[in-house]
Amino acid sequence: MADDVAQTTRKHGLRTTLSHVGRTTKREHGFVNPPLLRGSTVLVPTVAERQALQAKRGERVLTYGTGGSATHWALEDAIAAVEGGSRCYIVSTGLSAVTTPLLAWLKAGDHMLMPDHVYGPARNFATTMLRDFGVDTTFYLPEIDETGLSALMRPNTKVVYTESPGSHTFEVQDVPAIARAAHAGGAKVFMDNTWGIHHFQPFAHGVDVSIQAATKYPAGHSDVLIGAITVNTDTDWQILHAAARTLGQYASPDDCWLTLRGMRTMAVRLQAQMESALLIAHWLRQQPEVAQVLHPGLPGAPGHELWRRDFTGACSLFGVEFKSSFTTKATHRFVEALDLFGIGASWGGYESLAVPTTGFVTRSAGGKPFAGPMVRIHIGLEDPDDLIADLTHGLGALRQEN
Repeated sequence: MADDVAQTTRKHGLRTTLSHVGRTTKREHGFVNPPLLRGSTVLVPTVAERQALQAKRGERVLTYGTGGSATHWALEDAIAAVEGGSRCYIVSTGLSAVTTPLLAWLKAGDHMLMPDHVYGPARNFATTMLRDFGVDTTFYLPEIDETGLSALMRPNTKVVYTESPGSHTFEVQDVPAIARAAHAGGAKVFMDNTWGIHHFQPFAHGVDVSIQAATKYPAGHSDVLIGAITVNTDTDWQILHAAARTLGQYASPDDCWLTLRGMRTMAVRLQAQMESALLIAHWLRQQPEVAQVLHPGLPGAPGHELWRRDFTGACSLFGVEFKSSFTTKATHRFVEALDLFGIGASWGGYESLAVPTTGFVTRSAGGKPFAGPMVRIHIGLEDPDDLIADLTHGLGALRQEN
């Protein structure tokens, strides 16, 4: 099955892959979509067969509900195909997709390197539970080069974590250079590839474990919580699978079915949202209230050259730094004045969002702070002209009493 997934990825484009992967009934009489299978207890005709099934660890066999079913496996194939990997394990949330592989590869006495712009709950897991388990974490500047990362490596460094770009401040990392330094020191490279889904092929750039908050673009409709972990070797699969099963990681088959349903249209959503986001980012860059737009796809923006080298496209999430003459309170007025943008966490759904980020981001590795207050913007599927009109109204509120 892993070879089939990899072959599908090489053979077809994204839209074709997402239309066909995970469907085993194309040559059979029946519905187009695979069925939703729910269940806990699995019956077998003999004790001997039950023993034989239990011996097939890591394989796709029905033994108990937590081992998954054809509903889970269809989604895993789809995610693996998009990521360019061989095997995927579906878990309950995006945060579970972060914590499960960390627990699989780290133990007491180990050391991890993690970028300073990392997703907040991932940082929290490293500085609380992993710390209490005896794992030491060093936070490094996301713009680090190969030499700089090599200098931070220790004999007990087992994981080098990456997130490119960061989902609040959008620094693009030199993942291939980081991977070279990490592998030279014997460490595994993890990547939160939620922003780069499809646009960045992690395993072609040296990543060993790719993490997706599939809540975002795969599900696509802001009504499912789900995560995915993808690997590209059998050895890594055995480690991941054993840890996930031991931890009891499991995703509802209903959520898997809904996410697979969402993935059928993900390619067209990604394209439409990318185009709208770039259009709006260009417009925002021209507004006198804006100091800079943190969108790697914009020429001249921070990280653009690395983005152009390693990515094939961009997603619909980016940041805006306003000029330092504006206060953080002014950015609160800005987002509260918007009608079409909701104030809420997450992104990747069909709806537009705007949240202030100044005061909500933790940093500990130093680096140059942003001079002005910041807002994170997600562009949904609305008409971009309507969104620009709404943002124009919000900028008027930003200027009040400033």
